[in-house]
Amino acid sequence: MASARILLVEDDTTIGDGLRQALQAQRYAVAWVTSGADALELADRDPHDLVLLDLRLPDLDGVEVCRRLRATHPALTIVMLTARRDEIDVIVGLDAGADDYLTKPFRLAELLARVRAHVRRLDPPEPPEQLAVGGIELDRPARRAWLEGAELDLRPKEFDLLALLLAEAGRAVRRERIMAEVWDEHWFGSTKTLDMHIAALRRKLGAQAGRITTLRGVGYRLELP
Repeated sequence: MASARILLVEDDTTIGDGLRQALQAQRYAVAWVTSGADALELADRDPHDLVLLDLRLPDLDGVEVCRRLRATHPALTIVMLTARRDEIDVIVGLDAGADDYLTKPFRLAELLARVRAHVRRLDPPEPPEQLAVGGIELDRPARRAWLEGAELDLRPKEFDLLALLLAEAGRAVRRERIMAEVWDEHWFGSTKTLDMHIAALRRKLGAQAGRITTLRGVGYRLELP
């Protein structure tokens, strides 16, 4: 997509100017305001893709700003920047409609990584509905898969895992991407569940199981026939 349009709402001028420069260096179009009222006015006047919203603002509570933005711009991605460390404050913010949050002080690299992840989701390519590689076929809308014409009995995560590997057949798929797309973008637990699902998938693929190659320290690759 074209350069993402980011609305930065931060009343601390040192932090705000630093974030604006860092985001512009990544070729994002950045509008920076220092109050909740200005944020609401600008959001209504100009379209934006993502809002970085500080919760401590001089005029309006950031949670209220978030709630109003979500009510009037339901497709807008909102990332809260909060110095509040209590879990209940984070929950209130998420309930108000935020998509994500970062707790201050945060590393700039982490913020930029979060922004990149959200921007990628703004205009995702449409995945093909039917996939076929060798003797493996998959129908996404019907959530059905076949091996040499015989239907496979796959659990939901096994289906999603096979769909991702088929879509990327011949290419390495990193563990982090698999966990984000098949499980959850905020997954923090052990990734051994991925290995268990790969093992189960290999059992169900029988003679085709060897086509799922383990790439140590990287992830997995479904080999082309």
